[in-house]
Amino acid sequence: MANKHNKTVELLAPAGNLEKLKYAIAYGADAVYAGVPDFSLRVRINNFTEETLREAVEYVHQHKKKIYITLNIYAHNVHLEKIKKHLKFLKTLKIDGVIVADPGIVMLVKKYLPKTEIHLSTQANVTNAEAVKFWAKAGVKRIVLAREVTLEEIREIKKAVPKMELEYFIHGAMCMSYSGRCILSKWMNDRSANLGDCTQPCRWKYEVKGEDNLETRETSVTDDTKRFQVDLEEDRHGTYFFNSRDMNLSDHIQDLIEAGVDSFKIEGRAKSVYYVSVVTRAYRKIIDAGNKKNLKQAIKGQQKELDTLTNRGYSKGFLLGAEPEHNFQGKMEGIEYKFVGQVEGKKKIIGKTFNVVFVHNEMFLKDSLEAVTPKGTEKIRIKKILSHKMEEMGEAHGGHSNRFLVQFNEVLQEKTLLRRKLTK
Repeated sequence: MANKHNKTVELLAPAGNLEKLKYAIAYGADAVYAGVPDFSLRVRINNFTEETLREAVEYVHQHKKKIYITLNIYAHNVHLEKIKKHLKFLKTLKIDGVIVADPGIVMLVKKYLPKTEIHLSTQANVTNAEAVKFWAKAGVKRIVLAREVTLEEIREIKKAVPKMELEYFIHGAMCMSYSGRCILSKWMNDRSANLGDCTQPCRWKYEVKGEDNLETRETSVTDDTKRFQVDLEEDRHGTYFFNSRDMNLSDHIQDLIEAGVDSFKIEGRAKSVYYVSVVTRAYRKIIDAGNKKNLKQAIKGQQKELDTLTNRGYSKGFLLGAEPEHNFQGKMEGIEYKFVGQVEGKKKIIGKTFNVVFVHNEMFLKDSLEAVTPKGTEKIRIKKILSHKMEEMGEAHGGHSNRFLVQFNEVLQEKTLLRRKLTK
């Protein structure tokens, strides 16, 4: 689908490791973003190395897609020599762009990778047209707008600087901090979110002190001049004071296209293969829906799919000018389904074709499962389960590296995901 400036919009998916990258491409991403842990705001749950990053670039380009490398930490002096060395390595790859937040790193990229596109990270907190003009003069090709920017502001920015590519987050976790720049983790755990090592204290449960009754404890937090007051209520489960709902803009994609957004970004490099695949497929189908009737059907259908993912409740973020909703109770949604496993290929045994399955959670012979593919979702039945020792099994469990051979009522394609609907 093209925006009003006659450019085809891009769907940009997270790649926390090489496997997730491959699933993102299979499920409809036009581009992915990835990086090594030291410089990419994802120290944990990120096993990219320079070697696997090279493999990732080759894989993406074989599939005629794009890859952007993240170097979006706020660097201290101690990081600079390592970053220079990494930029020299990146020069040996044919990457499509570098995502940067720090002005100093912008200058280093221009020095060491003069022909590479610079994309300014949301961490740089661009919220207005004059800031966009400033970065355009600095050589930036694309701005990843701050999450705080509204739909109307996007229109105004695109009108003021039409040649600048705009990228906007459409799905994923929201930070309680401003444009992701949080000091809670550093303050509480001495692990800096701005260096990629966030321990997510905004998701923790907190206890408060105040007036008690039989069921709840009520109190309030007020600033020193008594201008602002936050009322808190804690029940037997505690309270999640900082916890934001997750972003879901699935019903505003057309609005964002018309406003001039060039790239739609999905958050979630630390999330599972299942999450990356389902979210990427959902937005791919919405973007490709076409006319209004098909678009309405696609939104309705894909919102149901997004609801199958574990989430903190969905919010439209700042898009429409309101404050994002919070999740003070810590309640999780989308727990009706369990991700069971991944289909990694097929194998013939005595004339029968079995699928090779990496099991994440328990799977039983009697189970009725759903097969999630890039095209859609269908019900599937298990006929037989064999262990890696070729023993017939009544069930299969995850938590190890062994693969199972599973005969379904039909042969499934590689990268099919399996899930089971939980009974209430």
